[in-house]
Amino acid sequence: MRMYDILSNKKHGAALTDEEIRFFVDGFTSGEIPDYQASALLMAICLQGMNEHETAVLTGAMAHSGETADLSSIPGVKADKHSTGGVGDKTTLIVCPIAASCGVPVAKMSGRGLGHTGGTLDKLESIPGLQTTIEPERFRAIVRSIGYANIGQSGNITPADKKLYALRDVTATVDSIPLIASSVMSKKLAAGSDAILLDVKTGSGAFMKTLDDAVRLAQMMVSIGVRSGRRMAALVTDMDRPLGNSIGNALEVEESVEVLRGQGPGDLEELCVDLAAYMLLLAGAGASLSDCEALAKDAIQSGRAFDKFCEMVAAQGGDVSVLTGGFRKAPIISPLKAAQSGIITHMDAEACGMASLALGAGRVRKEDGIDHSAGIVLQKKTGDTIAEGETLAWLHTSDAGKLQEAETILSAAVTVGETPPPAAKTVLAVVTEDGVSML
Repeated sequence: MRMYDILSNKKHGAALTDEEIRFFVDGFTSGEIPDYQASALLMAICLQGMNEHETAVLTGAMAHSGETADLSSIPGVKADKHSTGGVGDKTTLIVCPIAASCGVPVAKMSGRGLGHTGGTLDKLESIPGLQTTIEPERFRAIVRSIGYANIGQSGNITPADKKLYALRDVTATVDSIPLIASSVMSKKLAAGSDAILLDVKTGSGAFMKTLDDAVRLAQMMVSIGVRSGRRMAALVTDMDRPLGNSIGNALEVEESVEVLRGQGPGDLEELCVDLAAYMLLLAGAGASLSDCEALAKDAIQSGRAFDKFCEMVAAQGGDVSVLTGGFRKAPIISPLKAAQSGIITHMDAEACGMASLALGAGRVRKEDGIDHSAGIVLQKKTGDTIAEGETLAWLHTSDAGKLQEAETILSAAVTVGETPPPAAKTVLAVVTEDGVSML
């Protein structure tokens, strides 16, 4: 079997056989298939697609490309949560400690930034000293002790996905339903949790631009999980505008802390309560969704969720003092002024993410470093009234040479008009093994 023939088959739209898919995953994982051929196949899949069977086989091959986590030593129903990525999407930093503070063990493995979206690991690593690379037994010990840990893909779990993830980030092959589904679910299945909640984003700042595509992705991932014996649910949520006000690693951690202390932006807190409620419901922490919503709200109001986040940071070597005392700010913080007066009728979330990337908050190449202090703090969002010359956003960076590009991108992302836009819903659909409920 030759990789050349596999590339040719997919280029012409043929369905790959089980053997071809496993040959590719095994060969790429071992290093026998080079990056340039893997990149070519990713692009062919992105353009030609994969059917449900191909996607399931790819997911299984990736999940078994290395070790699988054994969480049997952790008592209780282990719950996990995953977002398909968005702009300002720091929900994992909020939802997981809420669930853990309600008695649900959370053994979380997260990823890095992908394209214009931020990664949970990059955000966590903006906390001085915090370690995201932890040996599996230490990881399990932390979860047994405090109920919550958040690390990168540890040991040799899904090495195929780890390598493909880095390539997708820099080859414009992120927005493919089969590649997203197989990447997400291979990690989730290998990570060993019993209950998995998915947050599937849709809109200008998401990889799934349309609601139909987002629902289709959610259905595919829920189906893969259910067939593998997991408790599954997915919320399809709005990403047509940035979530919260902060975009960028340390800035998003600070905003997450604000939500955990009951002082964060309303749109972010509302979504996190919804996500936490479904996560608690899947784990059996409450008898009904309304019971679980009440548990989630109380976890924030009582301070238990913030305390749990602090416990995790300390257990993983992080400096807890920055969570109350504040992070080191970027040396350059520059205002972006509004060019005209009116009502913000639209704010392109993807462009906002690209502006943050231009400031140094993300990667253009897989080997690039990240400026953890870089990013954007929005002062106005969709639906707000703004006056000419008023500050629209604050741009944070360590390199003054990056400001002009970021200002140009962010200015173009904002549409100002005279008519208020319709009110946006945070959760658009719920997908379970029983079907789809549109909200």
